[in-house]
Amino acid sequence: MSASDGCIFCSIASGEATADRVAEDDRVVAFKDAHPRGPLHVLVIPREHITSLADTDDEPLIGHLFATAARIAKEAGYTDRGFRVFANTGADGGQLVPHLHVHVVAGRRLGDPA
Repeated sequence: MSASDGCIFCSIASGEATADRVAEDDRVVAFKDAHPRGPLHVLVIPREHITSLADTDDEPLIGHLFATAARIAKEAGYTDRGFRVFANTGADGGQLVPHLHVHVVAGRRLGDPA
């Protein structure tokens, strides 16, 4: 799928759509969530279109997504207080955009997600 196929995250990754980017490299793009759940709420996405975590076994990419998320939380000053990194997968898992992404949320006390 490309940005022209209607995926908003592909459009952001390609630069066709704007987002408040906080980090990027050759494999991932990180940007502020449009509907933040805390003072820090960033999404980290692969540049390549992958529908969800269930649709890849690319362990280096998955590791890179989470390492980038941890670096963003650290650079924002949240390692001492804590932060959450998670990926919603599929409709029942709460995934709203069908493009793999991990959330980085921090800056307030987060309850048990279950």
